[in-house]
Amino acid sequence: MSGDEIQAWLELALTPKLGPAAQRKLLRAFGAPREALQASTSEIARAAGEAAAAALRSGPDSALVRRSLEWLEEEGNHVLTLADERFPQTLLETADPPLLLFVKGRVELLGRPSLAVVGSRSGTARGIRDAEAFAQALSEAGLTIISGLAIGIDSAAHRGGLLGPASSIAVVGTGLDKVYPARNRELAHRLAAEGALVSEFPLGTPPLASNFPRRNRIISGLARGCLVIEAALHSGSLITARQAADQGREVFAVPGSIHSPLSKGCHWLLKQGAKLVESAQDVLEELGIAPAGPGAIQQDAPPLTASASALLGAMGFEPIDPDTIYDRAGVSPDIAGPILLQLELDGYVARLPGGLLQRMR
Repeated sequence: MSGDEIQAWLELALTPKLGPAAQRKLLRAFGAPREALQASTSEIARAAGEAAAAALRSGPDSALVRRSLEWLEEEGNHVLTLADERFPQTLLETADPPLLLFVKGRVELLGRPSLAVVGSRSGTARGIRDAEAFAQALSEAGLTIISGLAIGIDSAAHRGGLLGPASSIAVVGTGLDKVYPARNRELAHRLAAEGALVSEFPLGTPPLASNFPRRNRIISGLARGCLVIEAALHSGSLITARQAADQGREVFAVPGSIHSPLSKGCHWLLKQGAKLVESAQDVLEELGIAPAGPGAIQQDAPPLTASASALLGAMGFEPIDPDTIYDRAGVSPDIAGPILLQLELDGYVARLPGGLLQRMR
């Protein structure tokens, strides 16, 4: 696509008060952005309504168009339009594809098989570990991991995806010249270098609350399915899962404790027909994908001694305080304390806020 064509797409997309529905009507009526921009007011009004005609009379944000063209000249930056052969086919098949996508990083990843992995911003230690492990195993099996760069489960999913060869894509609710949340700046830079960052929002767009539910349709639209790991009943992750179902994608959910608020959303999805997932293998089988190898699903853990096994059995799988573990196992803190520390170092136990412990394997 020539520079003039890219500029026309940007001018149409960056015209204030011209929404996606009106943009698509104009493209259907005139065939290309430049023809739509050069059409008469009456022709535009007949094709897309008086509001669209008024918006185009005012014209695009020329400073933002110029800034976007300058951004596009930087290495690793791309703009994919609906007419671009690199625009992801999966997204084209959805009801509301964006007019264009800003992409920073490995643009080819958008055309590869992928899975959305989403969940709570306040994920538990177990949820964070599960998200990273699932994402790594799925990436090793050839699925690019898509998530939303939020803290918690999303960040863990990106880290896991980057550990595998299929990498990871973050779909964000801001312009690509901003990182939100700021604490994920290092992760965002890594994704730009090894994976990709994607947004439909113009440069300079701040993290407006209304942007995030809208970007969720792109997370689900790019993927073959959506895996939810820990979500409350009123969670943005459930919005993504519902959009995935509406788009004809598979929806997967990891069950949890009946006592945990972060299990309620996953359990609701399971009641609605989501596939119950206990391992990455469950997802791969449902999607008809063979795992990359025996090590791609679960990493081996150091062997347990009899004393360590007894302590794990006393813990159960709910968060628990050390004194209760000692009482259940019938051992003194002097004996059990060093064993619990070793279990934590070996990844069998995680330490939670408030001095609680939780079994991880």
